[in-house]
Amino acid sequence: MIKKISTPSYIIDKKILKRFNQRQAVFGRKLYDEKSDFYKKGMYDNSSKVISSGKEGYSHLDFARMMGSWAVYDYFHNAFSWSNLTDANSVMQKPVLEKFPAKDAEKMSEEIKKTARYYGAFQVGITRINNNWIYSKDMDDAHIEIPEECKFAIVMTVKMIGSAIITSPTYKACTATGLAYSQMAFLVSCMAEFIRNLGYTAIPMGNDTALSIPLAIDAGLGELGRNGLLITPEYGPCIRICKVFTDLELKTDKPITFGVIDFCKNCEKCVEACEADAIQTEDELSFKTACPSNRQGVLRWAVNQDKCYKFWVENGGECSNCIAACPFFTKKI
Repeated sequence: MIKKISTPSYIIDKKILKRFNQRQAVFGRKLYDEKSDFYKKGMYDNSSKVISSGKEGYSHLDFARMMGSWAVYDYFHNAFSWSNLTDANSVMQKPVLEKFPAKDAEKMSEEIKKTARYYGAFQVGITRINNNWIYSKDMDDAHIEIPEECKFAIVMTVKMIGSAIITSPTYKACTATGLAYSQMAFLVSCMAEFIRNLGYTAIPMGNDTALSIPLAIDAGLGELGRNGLLITPEYGPCIRICKVFTDLELKTDKPITFGVIDFCKNCEKCVEACEADAIQTEDELSFKTACPSNRQGVLRWAVNQDKCYKFWVENGGECSNCIAACPFFTKKI
């Protein structure tokens, strides 16, 4: 049963928690941390070897299909631009209208959610921005400062193709991941332009700028699971998250709880499915971290993302075993 609650279901230690540098995340450390044992090791470095192995689901065709699925996310950089988009591939002059009088926050929230679903969002939630979840610095080591007037986050999920994810860790499952990321880029760019055309500020983002999972929890989209992922009531962890920050006044959603923590205490399906041995087996949550890529000050089962990424390099593509094994997902397909 889903219950709305007044505060998010996670617990933080305010004495320890501080804004996280994006370079400290596993992909940042891959680029900049010379002490990591996966420094400069790319996920596709072993792709030729993996393809030549002849394993089912790892053919050249499978790999090409996977790479194609990432095209929009990888190459449409303007999808995540903080500024109005320019150089449109259109012969039509775009008019500049007067600012839309958005006086009713509840009505505008309904319009935001309706529009997000038009553009392909699976879930939509709204929360006030908690600065704890904004990265302190980006991958270029530049400080991140969100405009003070931007107080609301529109958090959206994109549904991945379940029939592909359950083949994880093959390239077919990787293709479902890439496709969802490209859909994310499409979704946030459309949402940002919608808001800008109303005369308001919009900052679209995928995994950049701010942490997605805690914002999604704040926005009432799900809870944090043992596998370190957002667990949604509708589709388990088989989703990807994107968001738009805005100064448009909106009505926020309440966080929810539906028993994920208690369920995860007694279920270790993701632990059994993880080929990297990256997921904790302890019954109780703790503040301890599993690797340098974990931020401190959050009570949860910390996932060893270093082990996870090293398996991705070995596999020649990312892995979704913990998603495929999760009962919150598998019971839906």
